[in-house]
Amino acid sequence: MGKSLFFVSWALLCCCCWTTQAEIFTSIGQMTDLIYTEKELVQSLREYIKAEESKLAAVKSWAKKLDTLTRVSTSDPEGYLAHPVNAYKLMKRLNTEWSELESLVLQSPSDGFISNMSIHRQYFPDEEDETGAAKALMRLQDTYQLDSEVFSSGKLPGMHSNAILTVDDCFDMGKTAYNDADYYHAVLWMQQSLKQLDAGEEALVSKADILDYLSYSVYQMGDLPRAIELTRRLVAIEPSHQRAGGNLRYFERLLFKQLNELKKAYEPASEEPIQLGTYSRPKDHLPERETYEALCRGEGLQMTEARRSRLYCRYQDGKRNPRLLLKPIKEEDEWDSPHIVRYLDVLSDEEIEKIKELAKPRLARATVRDPKTGTLTTANYRVSKSAWLEGEDDPIIAKVNKRIEDITGLTVDTAELLQVANYGVGGQYEPHYDFSRRPFDSNLKDDGNRLATFLNYMSDVEAGGATVFPDFGAAIWPRKGTAVFWYNLFKSGEGDYRTRHAACPVLVGSKWVSNKWIHERGQEFRRPCSLTEVD
Repeated sequence: MGKSLFFVSWALLCCCCWTTQAEIFTSIGQMTDLIYTEKELVQSLREYIKAEESKLAAVKSWAKKLDTLTRVSTSDPEGYLAHPVNAYKLMKRLNTEWSELESLVLQSPSDGFISNMSIHRQYFPDEEDETGAAKALMRLQDTYQLDSEVFSSGKLPGMHSNAILTVDDCFDMGKTAYNDADYYHAVLWMQQSLKQLDAGEEALVSKADILDYLSYSVYQMGDLPRAIELTRRLVAIEPSHQRAGGNLRYFERLLFKQLNELKKAYEPASEEPIQLGTYSRPKDHLPERETYEALCRGEGLQMTEARRSRLYCRYQDGKRNPRLLLKPIKEEDEWDSPHIVRYLDVLSDEEIEKIKELAKPRLARATVRDPKTGTLTTANYRVSKSAWLEGEDDPIIAKVNKRIEDITGLTVDTAELLQVANYGVGGQYEPHYDFSRRPFDSNLKDDGNRLATFLNYMSDVEAGGATVFPDFGAAIWPRKGTAVFWYNLFKSGEGDYRTRHAACPVLVGSKWVSNKWIHERGQEFRRPCSLTEVD
């Protein structure tokens, strides 16, 4: 506003000066007008300077905050991003807040900054990335039964961090859910935003906006009394709100209609604050959702003392494989039936770092095969980045492939390439089968189905990230340098449906794995067929 006034006043001054000199000096009345014009111009100039100083102070404040932030984040990038709140705020910061800074700087010429922004913007996360990070926090919230306040305060299990979510952050989380018609999470995050605002935290968002979203989301969850109470609060602080009055009348009519039909008396809304468990989470596509998530939390494990007594550890030499005779591999039973084993000291730290180094430039969003079309596509139930490595890429990969062959006694000539996957914030792979169910995909006709899975854990995970088997209640936790192995098919070639498994969301940390899917062809004499279907 100040800048436009400055130019308007300058234009007025120019108009006066372009009059002939005689007319100016002989007309005191016009000259006095110039005095006031000049005064207005000076005032406009002061406002312009004040606006520039204010803008500069805001930019300096941004620079100071971001300088401190980047010093922390760049000192240990993976450790910093291991905290899901940090990962979400990075997405939000680069997608939203840097754009706000760009708009601020654009108020006056700043070619250098804009040029840099233009160059780097192509690498920035977009709105879809920010939304994905928000949904990842909600996924963690559901799986590990964490209240919104746990995230907003940064008090995740095993973590003590100052990574907090502000009122505006919580509001944006709720708005992301609301825009996706996910009213369950919209309620949780709008309620947290309101709670922090009521506690005196400063925010850009108004209480009216929060109540507007919250009241309608609560209505969508079927809680009319509370929706009415929240809408009344909204009307009280903003009587002229364009929707509040109409919503309130509609909610009241709907509630009294329901009460009349049920012949019940009106009961005021519960005074208990909305929190995790106030409303039931809607069911989704996954039938074993509750079992799967309980196992991820370490609940519902079916490891009884009787079963534990049947599990052993041993040295394994790959049926007297020459490469394992002098240094046999350590093998531990993780489960008895189906038989799942863990091998210790499979990968060294140096090998792990080399595999990660080779994979990082190739990491792309992991895909799954569409059962209808047979094409590879991304899916919300598999959230990770993956890369495929060949033996020819580096001697380390060829060495790892040979080691898998030695340990399992199965040929890897018909196996798939070594797949490397990184699960970041909320990264997961919901329950699935590794083997292909009939009719087989066309790409399996030559090498057969996925006979077995060899899964290397290439990192420890601070919290979450277990491999779970909902059918029989097992959970296997990542341990760096170890690998787990199981057969997906019976000896008859029929799929073992008990092996349906999942990679739990990573709560804190970064999970790196690599796996080898070993196929049927070439195993005829290494794992002969049986005479029964389920042997």
